[in-house]
Amino acid sequence: MQIHVVAPGESTYSIARRYGATPEAVIEANELDAPGDLVVGQALVIPIEGNIYYVQEGEGLYSIAQKFGINFQELVRVNNIDPNAPLAVGARLYIPPRDVTSIEVNAYIEPYGETVSETLVNSAQKNAPYLTYLAPFNYRINRDGTLIPPPLDNFAAIAAENNAALVLVVTNLEEGAFSAELGRIIVTNREVENTLLDNIISTANEVGFGDVHFDFEFLPPENREDYNNFLRRAKQRLSEAGLLMSTALAPKTSAEQEGEWYEAHDYAAHGEIADFVVLMTYEWGYSGGPAMAVSPINRVREVVEYALTEMPADKIMLGQNLYGYDWTLPYEPGGEYAEALSPQQAIARAREYNVDIEYDAEAQAPFYLYTDEEGSRHEVWFEDARSIQAKFELIKELDLRGISYWKLGLAFPQNWLLLESNFDIEKRNE
Repeated sequence: MQIHVVAPGESTYSIARRYGATPEAVIEANELDAPGDLVVGQALVIPIEGNIYYVQEGEGLYSIAQKFGINFQELVRVNNIDPNAPLAVGARLYIPPRDVTSIEVNAYIEPYGETVSETLVNSAQKNAPYLTYLAPFNYRINRDGTLIPPPLDNFAAIAAENNAALVLVVTNLEEGAFSAELGRIIVTNREVENTLLDNIISTANEVGFGDVHFDFEFLPPENREDYNNFLRRAKQRLSEAGLLMSTALAPKTSAEQEGEWYEAHDYAAHGEIADFVVLMTYEWGYSGGPAMAVSPINRVREVVEYALTEMPADKIMLGQNLYGYDWTLPYEPGGEYAEALSPQQAIARAREYNVDIEYDAEAQAPFYLYTDEEGSRHEVWFEDARSIQAKFELIKELDLRGISYWKLGLAFPQNWLLLESNFDIEKRNE
């Protein structure tokens, strides 16, 4: 796949022609709702094998080959050029596709209320071919260890049809928030624990779950070792039942990191006990905070590099958001929450307000500012083909187990095309 950033004066037709593709293919790949009105700075995925690259000043064949991780002789051969001749700035080179690596892919899906919306069902059906795991969020726990199930609709059938394992996500959510007290009861009361594990195993067998995923957040710091021991006992019972066990971890950068979200999450213990972990490497920019990239690559890298000091790479799933936010400025603590929106919606909004999309090189994330009809200033950060490709390159560089998306239901077609072109996706049920 080729990533192209729209420049002033370009059209779908001129961009497609530049890469030897058809306008129809570009429109379909990017699900363009206004193909005749592209936004300057918008990132498009061009559905071609390999990449087209234009030589920049100071570059040579060796540096270009190294940049794309390909063999120098192969670059010379496919472009039929003299390796000893200087390259002209602006010269067009074809970069052949690289060998792809295998990863696992998880995606959470969060139904609201008592029924599953048609949008979520359609999203699960459309994206399940790209998944190793499908994780309905979430089974809540009563204080006696019994479970409150989410509506599942036909998620089990969708997972089975696509050779994806269904994930039983268990949380300490209570009345809409993660409860420290509920978490404390679960990890310290053996009677509640036994009831909970009995119910989990029974539910897994009945519904067809293949993995049990513990997402216990904001546990009291003093219950850190209680949580570790709970996981050790849970792992033994779940393994005996033929189930995998995974956990969600807050994005820490050191073992001593303070804060109520972090302290009870012991990276070393989870890396030892669980089959794999999901690093929640997103929400630096969040709805109740100041405007910034949701998952800036520099912050994400810091978390992963710390995790690698505590556990092997083949246990780490990189967490990734499939959404962005629109903040009303100026930010005021406790003020108006930012609006969540899909990458497609973010592009449409930039078009509506006739603003260019910019790109932050440090965060590796797109953003823009606009003024609405009431005169209020807004700042929007979201994900695009460039930002998601940066995460894919990090996964490949550090040889991680895979990626975990929060969450299905918001349109981001470029992600799935790039995922498929970068990786072979492993399936648990084949």
